[in-house]
Amino acid sequence: MTEAIPQPRTEVAADQFEDSAPASAKPGLLVLAPLRLEANAVRRGLTRPGSQVLHTGMGATRARKSADKRPPHPFGAMVVMGTAAGLSDDLSPGDLVVATEVSDGETTVPLPGADLLAAELRRAGLTARAGRVITVQKLVKSSQRLRLAADGYLAADMETAALLGAADGRPVAVIRAVSDAGFGPGLASSGLIRGGIAALRSLRRAAPVAEKWAAACRERTVLLAGPRSFCAGVERAIEIVERALEMRGAPVYVRKQIVHNTRVVSDLEQRGAVFVDELDEVPDNATVVFSAHGVSPAVRDDASGRGLSVIDATCPLVSKVHAEARRFAREGYTVALIGHAGHEEVEGTLGEAPSSTVLVQTAEDVAKLSVDDPAKIAYLMQTTLAIDEAADVAGALRDKFPQMRAPGSDDICYATTNRQAAVRAVAAEADLVLVAGSANSSNSVRLVERSQRAGTPAHLIDGATDIDVSWLEGVSVVGLTAGASAPPAVVTEIIEALSGLGTVTVTERVTTTESVQFGLPREVRR
Repeated sequence: MTEAIPQPRTEVAADQFEDSAPASAKPGLLVLAPLRLEANAVRRGLTRPGSQVLHTGMGATRARKSADKRPPHPFGAMVVMGTAAGLSDDLSPGDLVVATEVSDGETTVPLPGADLLAAELRRAGLTARAGRVITVQKLVKSSQRLRLAADGYLAADMETAALLGAADGRPVAVIRAVSDAGFGPGLASSGLIRGGIAALRSLRRAAPVAEKWAAACRERTVLLAGPRSFCAGVERAIEIVERALEMRGAPVYVRKQIVHNTRVVSDLEQRGAVFVDELDEVPDNATVVFSAHGVSPAVRDDASGRGLSVIDATCPLVSKVHAEARRFAREGYTVALIGHAGHEEVEGTLGEAPSSTVLVQTAEDVAKLSVDDPAKIAYLMQTTLAIDEAADVAGALRDKFPQMRAPGSDDICYATTNRQAAVRAVAAEADLVLVAGSANSSNSVRLVERSQRAGTPAHLIDGATDIDVSWLEGVSVVGLTAGASAPPAVVTEIIEALSGLGTVTVTERVTTTESVQFGLPREVRR
């Protein structure tokens, strides 16, 4: 099998570079492409002034000579683009491999942020994966493919390792298009040509994405909000499921998501947790965990009637709101619950006293609210609301019902309050705020809203691959936080991905220190 499409017989010497950037252009993208066909394909896809393409020549010897030469115009970031041999049997001609690292068999160069670039290529409609790339001396044969694939490499080429030095400390990435793949003994010439055409087409389509990536490259500061990430209630809920799996074995069923984070849920699923929407999906006599958001008494009764072994992971702060709802209802009050319709915590609280509780989401809802006895009304809050949003609705309630009773202590949990104060602090200094958290995480969404209300653009992301690099163009200071249900590791991954776009200086802004801990239910105590 051949590693790349056939080379024209008349090769251009390594010092006969071709560029496409005017001398007056702002330093932008430099693309190094080994073959003339590859360089031409990339050039046809470029759209921005300042981009330049250099045809370096095939093979390591020419690549090393090319890396030592100064390009004709300044550049801000470099991408090596060309064809490659696909080593994994699930790669097809035209698929793109973005290098997470490049090795020549002796030296390995890590390339952080590859997952971010691969995701950007996928958003552009291309098939792209991030993985390890190996630079070899000769065209790859079938037996060598198997060995390299077993070593964890996705693609092989003959130049990249020697070309990386041309970046000279600037941000660098590698995009290789698969021209042939699989482990068969060889390809017919027609198949090789079709694979080469598919690879060149992908390189052309990838060119504007490479420019977009390069435009986001620069040195920047990351301001970390503190506190951030897991709160005590989330840590407790996750530990409950982990201990249940350890003590009782898989499967352990969990009603709804234990916490609102896709990564946490996926990790627990891999360990044997089974997440269900309702109890009728749980076999009789099985173990079921109630999520941190709490459940209504009707759900508890259903579980008891089914003979299910229940472990309650409801956050103690949510349990406090439930207890207040029951107490106010017993005393004859109408309970105005400030919260968001459909949220699991709200549904559980409403279920504590359904005939006495009414949901109010906005000041407009308050204006429409009518109760039998205006002197007998109290309010409670969903624990993950934005502070100012909740205060507006509570203020409207006080104005309409001056004798209204409040909860014994603040319903909005300490972690929500602390994270909102912290994100406000970083938003004041940042050009952009990134919030790690899932779309169904109320407290994470509120962090985005808090930043936006402060006048700083903000985006909610599950992880680094959700970052659109266009958000980062012109951004020197990035504020970074994580919702109370987002793992700390996600923050680390985001910082690492940003470091692939240029040097990152990390500074923390701590507004308070948390020391709250909650005990575990007796069912999972050792």
